[in-house]
Amino acid sequence: MDAFVIDAFDFCRQKLERAGETALADMPRLTAELTDAQGSLHWKVQGGSDGKGHPRLILQVSGPVHLRCQRCLQPFEFAIDSSSVLILAQDEASADALEEQLDDDSIDVVAGSRTMDMAAMIEDEALLALPLSPKHDVCPDPADFAAVSSKKAESPFAVLKNLK
Repeated sequence: MDAFVIDAFDFCRQKLERAGETALADMPRLTAELTDAQGSLHWKVQGGSDGKGHPRLILQVSGPVHLRCQRCLQPFEFAIDSSSVLILAQDEASADALEEQLDDDSIDVVAGSRTMDMAAMIEDEALLALPLSPKHDVCPDPADFAAVSSKKAESPFAVLKNLK
């Protein structure tokens, strides 16, 4: 993924917005969890502040990815549609204190930076949106892929037997 680095505090102060599309192939940590790297994800990041004046980023990520079903082991399409509110703190210690003070599970407090790598944040958001155990709602009929599995490869021992 191309570098997408922002001054997070300035981005929020100016209430900037940026949107784009990133190829799945440019997200190596995400593609390690997928069956293929075809397609792309749409993303949007908006800067601003919350009601108490804390700098805030709203990060949205959406798009289809292909996962492997943990029941039938067949690939299936999963639609990522995630949105997060990120309150920025000056450092990790103040992020922990602010998170305790806000006491809201729908808001994440992170340490902001003048060189915040938004490409990594977008990939993180996509990874967090994946199910822990991906499954079809209803797995396809096993008879549909029984024909594929019936084409068994010859046993390696049978190949050795034929060498005699």
